[in-house]
This record gives sequence, C-alpha cells and structure tokens, in this order.
Amino acid sequence: MTGPRVRYEKKEHVARITLDRPEVLNAMDLRTHEELAEIWDDVEADDDVRVAVLTGEGERAFSVGQDLKERDRLNRDGAPLTTFGSRGQPGWPRLTDRFTLSKPVLARVDGYALGGGFELALACDLIIASDRAVFGLPEVRLGLVPGAGGAFRLPRQLPLKTAMGYLLTGRRMNAATALAHGLVNEVVPAERLDDCVREWTDDLVRSAPLSVRAIKEAALRSVDLPLEEAFSAQYPWEERRRRSTDAVEGVAAFAERREPRWTGH
Repeated sequence: MTGPRVRYEKKEHVARITLDRPEVLNAMDLRTHEELAEIWDDVEADDDVRVAVLTGEGERAFSVGQDLKERDRLNRDGAPLTTFGSRGQPGWPRLTDRFTLSKPVLARVDGYALGGGFELALACDLIIASDRAVFGLPEVRLGLVPGAGGAFRLPRQLPLKTAMGYLLTGRRMNAATALAHGLVNEVVPAERLDDCVREWTDDLVRSAPLSVRAIKEAALRSVDLPLEEAFSAQYPWEERRRRSTDAVEGVAAFAERREPRWTGH
C-alpha cells in the first residue's frame, strides 16, 4: 500500500481517525505513526474539535499492533531494538505516551485489538466495542514486551492478578469479559456500533468543552495523588475554565431555560 495509512475527517466538532490498512488488519508501520503524530497535533490545536474517535478500517480489526514484517526487516538491517515508550522513534510522542492531549479520545473497536492496537485503545479515554471485539497483548509469545503502555496501563485498569494473567500468557479476552472487567464502556452488536459511538460523541459535544478538558486533566493527573494533594494541585485547564465565559454560561442557560451556547473561551 503506497497511499496514506490513516484517514482523518472533521465534522460537527468530531474528529474521526481511521487506521486504513485493512489488508494487514490495520497493523501500524513507522509511516502510520508519523501520520498519526501530525493528526494528534491537529486535534489538540483545532478548537473546533471537541472529541476524537479512533477506529480501524473494516470489520476484522481495530488494529493488530506493530507491523511485525516491517519490524523483522528493520531487525535484519540492524536497526535499534524497541523498548518501552516511543521516544526517538517516528511519531513521538505517540498517543500511548502523549500525556498532554487535553481532548477526549474514544476508541471504536470492532474485531481484533491486539498488541499495540490494544495499547492504543487502553490509552483512549473511552472504549466502545462491538460484541465481536477481541483484546490481547501477545508480546510475551514473541519475545517482546508491551512497550506502548500495556505493561503499565493494564495493571492500573484491572486487578493486578488479572492483569498479570493476560500480560504473562498473551491470552485474549472477548468483549463480554472486557466489559465485565470495566475495560470498556459499552459493548453492542456490531450493527449497532456506529449508532452507539454517535450517542457518546453527541453527549461529549453537548458538554462544555473547557469543562471536559479540565475534568480529563484533573482526573488523569490526580489518579495517583493522595486525595488531599489532589484538591490542592494546580490544573491549567481548570484555570482556563473558571476564567471563561462558559463558566457562567451554563448556569445562565439553566436559569433561562435554554440550551447553553458554548464558546470554549
């Protein structure tokens, strides 16, 4: 495939990012990461974008992660081996270690989300999955490590023993199991997936954009802080929100029985 690896569309405050290599189950090569980095930069910079939806082309896979055929060629050419994080690699910082992205990202998962594909989904704020979604981190069976955050995020999002079971064996979990573990927000039949994603994005767009960014920042930055410190920490997006016109617009709209008119300023 010689064309773009990723499709990027923006409409009605929603950015849609589609990994577009269905012939290899949306495996990600270095060029894919380069394209994604430019897209994430634009998502953050464009104030008209309030939420991003990340998905994979086709019904078979969200993404099966690293393009292992490319990795094999790089190994044979003597390229440095990878480890945790994307520093020094094309597309850095990738979504999996891009910790300053202030807008919510929703993963729309249909089919396989394996390896780096699962790690991409874990790095998103919300996951909506079809009932045929399959998740897993097979790196241990390949002599690799889940270097895009799987080794770190899975133990934070699951009970430790449960996470270790998946990390150390490469076992897969189906959508129902992922839902039971709280890894995904909702599981629906495949034919309902787009409608369900639209319901979530509609709710996100309806929310005050600065409130969304302030809450995301506060929740993620404080999750490992003692509660007392969380209350006293500084959150730049919250400072922007509380000084904005939106901070009074929502209450005014409620009192006047009308829909709020968010400006994001």
